[in-house]
Amino acid sequence: MSQETIIEVRGLTNRFGSQVVHENLDLDVHRGEILTVVGGSGTGKSVLLRTIVGLNKPAEGSVKVFGEDLLVLPATRRAELERRFGVLFQKGALFSSLTVCENVSLPLVEHAGLSAADAADLARVKIALAGLPPEAGAKYPSDLSGGMVKRAALARALALDPDILFLDEPTAGLDPIGAAAFDQLILTLRDALGLTVFLVTHDLDTIYTITDRVAVLSRKRVLVNDRLEAVAATDDAWIRDYFHGPRGRAAGEAAARQ
Repeated sequence: MSQETIIEVRGLTNRFGSQVVHENLDLDVHRGEILTVVGGSGTGKSVLLRTIVGLNKPAEGSVKVFGEDLLVLPATRRAELERRFGVLFQKGALFSSLTVCENVSLPLVEHAGLSAADAADLARVKIALAGLPPEAGAKYPSDLSGGMVKRAALARALALDPDILFLDEPTAGLDPIGAAAFDQLILTLRDALGLTVFLVTHDLDTIYTITDRVAVLSRKRVLVNDRLEAVAATDDAWIRDYFHGPRGRAAGEAAARQ
Protein backbone atom coordinates (compact mmCIF):
# COMPACT_ATOMS: atom_id res chain seq x y z
CA MET A 1 0.00 0.00 0.00
CA SER A 2 1.21 3.49 -0.84
CA GLN A 3 2.50 5.75 1.93
CA GLU A 4 1.66 8.83 -0.14
CA THR A 5 -0.46 11.22 1.90
CA ILE A 6 -3.56 12.09 -0.10
CA ILE A 7 -5.39 13.95 2.71
CA GLU A 8 -3.43 16.07 5.19
CA VAL A 9 -5.27 17.85 8.01
CA ARG A 10 -3.22 20.17 10.21
CA GLY A 11 -4.16 22.28 13.23
CA LEU A 12 -7.89 21.88 12.58
CA THR A 13 -10.28 23.63 14.95
CA ASN A 14 -14.04 23.31 14.59
CA ARG A 15 -16.12 25.54 16.82
CA PHE A 16 -19.89 25.97 16.98
CA GLY A 17 -20.68 28.92 19.23
CA SER A 18 -18.98 28.20 22.54
CA GLN A 19 -18.64 24.49 21.79
CA VAL A 20 -15.21 23.41 20.54
CA VAL A 21 -15.50 20.06 18.75
CA HIS A 22 -11.94 19.80 17.40
CA GLU A 23 -8.86 21.70 18.53
CA ASN A 24 -5.48 21.54 16.79
CA LEU A 25 -6.41 18.23 15.14
CA ASP A 26 -3.93 16.55 12.77
CA LEU A 27 -4.70 13.62 10.47
CA ASP A 28 -3.09 11.92 7.46
CA VAL A 29 -4.85 9.58 5.02
CA HIS A 30 -2.73 7.51 2.63
CA ARG A 31 -3.52 6.79 -1.00
CA GLY A 32 -5.32 3.49 -1.52
CA GLU A 33 -6.06 2.76 2.14
CA ILE A 34 -9.31 2.32 4.00
CA LEU A 35 -9.00 4.63 7.00
CA THR A 36 -11.69 4.26 9.64
CA VAL A 37 -12.50 7.11 12.04
CA VAL A 38 -13.97 6.07 15.39
CA GLY A 39 -14.71 7.83 18.66
CA GLY A 40 -17.33 8.29 21.31
CA SER A 41 -20.52 10.27 20.79
CA GLY A 42 -19.84 13.97 20.39
CA THR A 43 -16.22 13.59 19.25
CA GLY A 44 -17.06 15.05 15.85
CA LYS A 45 -16.49 12.15 13.47
CA SER A 46 -19.07 13.31 10.95
CA VAL A 47 -18.04 16.94 11.47
CA LEU A 48 -14.50 16.00 10.48
CA LEU A 49 -15.76 14.27 7.33
CA ARG A 50 -17.95 17.22 6.42
CA THR A 51 -15.05 19.62 6.97
CA ILE A 52 -12.75 17.68 4.66
CA VAL A 53 -15.34 17.51 1.86
CA GLY A 54 -16.08 21.23 2.18
CA LEU A 55 -19.50 21.22 3.83
CA ASN A 56 -18.21 22.82 7.01
CA LYS A 57 -15.73 25.70 7.25
CA PRO A 58 -13.35 25.31 10.19
CA ALA A 59 -12.34 28.11 12.52
CA GLU A 60 -8.64 27.35 12.06
CA GLY A 61 -6.27 24.95 10.33
CA SER A 62 -5.59 23.57 6.87
CA VAL A 63 -7.07 20.72 4.83
CA LYS A 64 -4.82 19.61 1.99
CA VAL A 65 -6.14 17.10 -0.54
CA PHE A 66 -3.96 16.01 -3.45
CA GLY A 67 -1.40 18.48 -2.05
CA GLU A 68 -3.65 21.55 -2.35
CA ASP A 69 -5.18 23.44 0.57
CA LEU A 70 -8.90 23.43 -0.08
CA LEU A 71 -9.53 26.27 2.35
CA VAL A 72 -7.57 28.85 0.34
CA LEU A 73 -8.18 27.71 -3.24
CA PRO A 74 -10.22 29.78 -5.68
CA ALA A 75 -13.77 28.49 -5.93
CA THR A 76 -13.36 27.09 -9.45
CA ARG A 77 -10.24 25.08 -8.58
CA ARG A 78 -11.79 23.85 -5.35
CA ALA A 79 -14.85 22.67 -7.25
CA GLU A 80 -12.59 20.75 -9.65
CA LEU A 81 -10.94 18.92 -6.75
CA GLU A 82 -14.22 18.24 -4.99
CA ARG A 83 -15.48 16.46 -8.10
CA ARG A 84 -12.85 13.84 -7.26
CA PHE A 85 -14.75 13.06 -4.04
CA GLY A 86 -17.61 10.60 -3.71
CA VAL A 87 -19.71 10.94 -0.55
CA LEU A 88 -22.20 8.51 0.95
CA PHE A 89 -24.13 10.18 3.76
CA GLN A 90 -25.49 8.20 6.70
CA LYS A 91 -29.12 8.18 5.55
CA GLY A 92 -28.34 8.13 1.85
CA ALA A 93 -29.54 11.71 1.17
CA LEU A 94 -31.22 10.62 -2.06
CA PHE A 95 -33.75 12.92 -3.68
CA SER A 96 -37.10 11.34 -2.87
CA SER A 97 -38.79 12.74 -5.99
CA LEU A 98 -36.22 11.16 -8.35
CA THR A 99 -35.77 7.53 -9.31
CA VAL A 100 -32.52 5.77 -8.46
CA CYS A 101 -31.32 6.20 -12.04
CA GLU A 102 -32.19 9.90 -11.96
CA ASN A 103 -30.39 10.33 -8.62
CA VAL A 104 -27.24 8.77 -10.05
CA SER A 105 -27.56 10.66 -13.34
CA LEU A 106 -27.86 14.07 -11.69
CA PRO A 107 -24.15 14.69 -10.95
CA LEU A 108 -23.26 13.41 -14.41
CA VAL A 109 -25.48 16.04 -16.00
CA GLU A 110 -24.70 18.86 -13.54
CA HIS A 111 -20.94 18.37 -13.17
CA ALA A 112 -19.78 16.26 -16.12
CA GLY A 113 -22.01 17.96 -18.71
CA LEU A 114 -23.40 14.72 -20.13
CA SER A 115 -26.68 14.59 -21.97
CA ALA A 116 -29.60 13.03 -20.12
CA ALA A 117 -29.41 9.91 -22.28
CA ASP A 118 -25.65 9.43 -21.84
CA ALA A 119 -25.95 10.10 -18.10
CA ALA A 120 -28.67 7.47 -17.79
CA ASP A 121 -26.53 4.91 -19.63
CA LEU A 122 -23.58 5.56 -17.31
CA ALA A 123 -25.85 5.61 -14.26
CA ARG A 124 -26.97 2.08 -15.08
CA VAL A 125 -23.31 1.00 -15.01
CA LYS A 126 -22.82 2.61 -11.58
CA ILE A 127 -26.01 1.01 -10.28
CA ALA A 128 -24.65 -2.39 -11.32
CA LEU A 129 -21.27 -1.60 -9.72
CA ALA A 130 -23.08 -0.94 -6.44
CA GLY A 131 -24.62 -4.39 -6.57
CA LEU A 132 -28.19 -3.43 -7.43
CA PRO A 133 -30.30 -5.25 -10.04
CA PRO A 134 -31.14 -3.33 -13.24
CA GLU A 135 -34.78 -2.89 -12.27
CA ALA A 136 -33.75 -0.88 -9.20
CA GLY A 137 -32.96 2.08 -11.44
CA ALA A 138 -36.63 2.78 -12.09
CA LYS A 139 -37.61 2.67 -8.42
CA TYR A 140 -37.95 5.63 -6.05
CA PRO A 141 -36.08 5.71 -2.72
CA SER A 142 -39.33 5.04 -0.84
CA ASP A 143 -39.64 1.73 -2.72
CA LEU A 144 -36.23 0.49 -1.54
CA SER A 145 -35.10 -1.47 1.50
CA GLY A 146 -32.49 0.10 3.78
CA GLY A 147 -29.73 -1.92 2.17
CA MET A 148 -30.81 -0.92 -1.31
CA VAL A 149 -30.90 2.76 -0.31
CA LYS A 150 -27.27 2.44 0.83
CA ARG A 151 -26.28 0.86 -2.46
CA ALA A 152 -28.18 3.47 -4.48
CA ALA A 153 -26.40 6.21 -2.55
CA LEU A 154 -23.11 4.42 -3.19
CA ALA A 155 -23.88 4.32 -6.92
CA ARG A 156 -24.39 8.08 -6.86
CA ALA A 157 -21.15 8.55 -4.89
CA LEU A 158 -19.35 6.61 -7.64
CA ALA A 159 -20.98 8.55 -10.48
CA LEU A 160 -18.06 10.89 -11.21
CA ASP A 161 -15.34 8.21 -10.86
CA PRO A 162 -13.96 9.63 -7.60
CA ASP A 163 -10.45 9.12 -6.27
CA ILE A 164 -11.63 9.33 -2.65
CA LEU A 165 -14.78 7.76 -1.27
CA PHE A 166 -16.19 9.22 1.96
CA LEU A 167 -18.58 6.92 3.85
CA ASP A 168 -20.54 8.08 6.90
CA GLU A 169 -21.91 5.09 8.87
CA PRO A 170 -22.55 3.07 5.69
CA THR A 171 -23.77 -0.07 7.50
CA ALA A 172 -25.93 1.70 10.12
CA GLY A 173 -29.39 0.16 10.17
CA LEU A 174 -28.45 -2.86 8.09
CA ASP A 175 -28.89 -6.43 9.28
CA PRO A 176 -25.64 -8.40 9.84
CA ILE A 177 -25.87 -10.19 6.48
CA GLY A 178 -26.50 -6.96 4.58
CA ALA A 179 -23.73 -5.17 6.47
CA ALA A 180 -21.23 -7.95 5.74
CA ALA A 181 -22.14 -7.87 2.04
CA PHE A 182 -21.69 -4.10 1.97
CA ASP A 183 -18.26 -4.43 3.63
CA GLN A 184 -17.15 -6.87 0.93
CA LEU A 185 -18.48 -4.56 -1.78
CA ILE A 186 -16.38 -1.68 -0.42
CA LEU A 187 -13.28 -3.89 -0.40
CA THR A 188 -13.94 -5.01 -3.96
CA LEU A 189 -14.49 -1.47 -5.22
CA ARG A 190 -11.39 -0.16 -3.42
CA ASP A 191 -9.24 -2.84 -5.03
CA ALA A 192 -10.86 -2.68 -8.48
CA LEU A 193 -11.05 1.10 -8.80
CA GLY A 194 -7.98 2.10 -6.76
CA LEU A 195 -10.04 4.15 -4.33
CA THR A 196 -8.95 5.76 -1.10
CA VAL A 197 -11.71 5.29 1.49
CA PHE A 198 -12.40 7.59 4.46
CA LEU A 199 -14.87 5.68 6.63
CA VAL A 200 -16.78 6.82 9.72
CA THR A 201 -18.35 3.89 11.54
CA HIS A 202 -19.26 2.35 14.89
CA ASP A 203 -19.48 -1.12 13.37
CA LEU A 204 -16.75 -3.27 14.91
CA ASP A 205 -17.30 -6.05 12.36
CA THR A 206 -16.65 -3.53 9.56
CA ILE A 207 -13.54 -2.26 11.32
CA TYR A 208 -12.05 -5.73 11.74
CA THR A 209 -13.03 -6.82 8.23
CA ILE A 210 -11.91 -4.02 5.92
CA THR A 211 -9.88 -1.38 7.77
CA ASP A 212 -6.22 -0.72 7.04
CA ARG A 213 -5.76 1.93 9.73
CA VAL A 214 -7.92 3.36 12.51
CA ALA A 215 -7.97 6.98 13.70
CA VAL A 216 -9.45 7.46 17.16
CA LEU A 217 -10.99 10.86 17.97
CA SER A 218 -10.74 11.77 21.64
CA ARG A 219 -10.22 14.97 23.60
CA LYS A 220 -10.90 17.09 20.49
CA ARG A 221 -8.11 15.61 18.38
CA VAL A 222 -6.78 12.37 16.89
CA LEU A 223 -5.52 10.36 19.84
CA VAL A 224 -3.94 7.62 17.71
CA ASN A 225 -3.91 6.76 13.98
CA ASP A 226 -2.37 3.38 13.26
CA ARG A 227 -3.02 -0.19 12.27
CA LEU A 228 -5.77 -1.91 14.21
CA GLU A 229 -3.56 -4.04 16.41
CA ALA A 230 -1.50 -1.02 17.48
CA VAL A 231 -4.61 1.06 18.17
CA ALA A 232 -6.23 -1.74 20.19
CA ALA A 233 -3.07 -1.94 22.32
CA THR A 234 -3.14 1.78 23.18
CA ASP A 235 -3.39 2.52 26.90
CA ASP A 236 -6.62 4.51 26.93
CA ALA A 237 -9.84 3.79 28.82
CA TRP A 238 -12.20 4.37 25.88
CA ILE A 239 -10.07 2.29 23.51
CA ARG A 240 -9.95 -0.57 26.03
CA ASP A 241 -13.72 -0.50 26.48
CA TYR A 242 -14.36 -0.25 22.73
CA PHE A 243 -11.94 -2.82 21.36
CA HIS A 244 -11.69 -5.20 24.32
CA GLY A 245 -15.30 -5.22 25.51
CA PRO A 246 -17.59 -8.16 24.64
CA ARG A 247 -18.52 -6.86 21.18
CA GLY A 248 -14.94 -5.96 20.32
CA ARG A 249 -13.69 -9.39 21.36
CA ALA A 250 -16.44 -11.08 19.33
CA ALA A 251 -15.62 -9.04 16.22
CA GLY A 252 -11.92 -9.76 16.60
CA GLU A 253 -12.51 -13.49 17.03
CA ALA A 254 -14.80 -13.56 13.97
CA ALA A 255 -12.18 -11.76 11.88
CA ALA A 256 -9.48 -14.19 13.05
CA ARG A 257 -11.63 -17.17 12.01
CA GLN A 258 -12.02 -15.70 8.52
